[in-house]
Amino acid sequence: MEFPGTINAPGAPAPVGDQQTGEGELAYWVSFDEPQYDSSGDGPYRKAQIWARHLRTEPDPAV
Repeated sequence: MEFPGTINAPGAPAPVGDQQTGEGELAYWVSFDEPQYDSSGDGPYRKAQIWARHLRTEPDPAV
């Protein structure tokens, strides 16, 4: 599943404290373009903390 959104600029990325991550992996707060539900049907969520490995950038349409 993909949920378009924007990384919150004022919030610094935080280290992920989980055994499933690599050393130094970061998580970012992301505000979704539209409220989203998770795979369990919980939500709607307007923002969430997302591990860096699950983020990707969109091409800039102005370039």
